[in-house]
Amino acid sequence: MFGLGMPELLVILVIVVLLFGANRLPEIGSGLGKAIRGFKKGVHEPTELNVSPKSDSDQSGKPSA
Repeated sequence: MFGLGMPELLVILVIVVLLFGANRLPEIGSGLGKAIRGFKKGVHEPTELNVSPKSDSDQSGKPSA
């Protein structure tokens, strides 16, 4: 895994715990998980762009119902 062994991962974990605190780690993990899920969802959903020209009735300035 990127040339990182167990000692390097433990040092990184200790630094993260010291920076953010043990109480904030679940919040950070939850936020990261939601971000990854949102990214995957965005990648797999087709992009819908409306490139058709507007008709005259759409350009009247009145909101449509």
